[in-house]
Amino acid sequence: MTIGKSDEARAAILARIRKAQGRSARPSTAEAEAIDTYLRRHPRGPLPEIREELVARFRARAEAMVCTVEEVASLADAPAAAARYLQSVKVSPQGCVWPSLAALDWAGAGMQLEARVANGDDAVGVTGVFAAIAETGTLVVVSDPETPSSVSLVPETHIAIVPVSRIVAHMEDDWDLARRELGQLPRAVNFISGPSRTADIDQTIVVGAHGPSRVHLILVRSAG
Repeated sequence: MTIGKSDEARAAILARIRKAQGRSARPSTAEAEAIDTYLRRHPRGPLPEIREELVARFRARAEAMVCTVEEVASLADAPAAAARYLQSVKVSPQGCVWPSLAALDWAGAGMQLEARVANGDDAVGVTGVFAAIAETGTLVVVSDPETPSSVSLVPETHIAIVPVSRIVAHMEDDWDLARRELGQLPRAVNFISGPSRTADIDQTIVVGAHGPSRVHLILVRSAG
């Protein structure tokens, strides 16, 4: 079905629903204005209370989804932490890194990372995050020339550097942050909750079927 025909089909379905409700086929001007007003308010539904400290909650939820986690004092400590992790799982320290993180001393830590998008030969992809969600232990990654999405999606091992200052309580807080800092949302916003997994075949969990089979998080206490 082409995009045009898909739009027509959707409009026809919605028109039948509105007719069944005793309304006109298309929203009136007043209805459209009320919808716009509602959306601009960004209303929230009920949210679960998070009683733990946000970093502790995020770490516990991430580890429950089979992520591994190390905490470091500063961003400058991240390359050495990444190298330690790769050595522990016997993975070659070669791959790609976000251009926005290229200035860190990867070579000094014994890693061979190129600042670019990922390709099928990369063993490792190193990224930062836009935000992280404490409620679910989820990473939020947005696409940009300096933060290409493929680096977190293609390599078998994904290492994410997570400043604790970017940990928010709920997904709704992440969207508020995006509206404030980004204005217009990018083409892709990815939510990453642990390694890739599927149960499509015989309802058996297979890890790494559609993306990384390992996700290692480096929590950075200070931006300095």
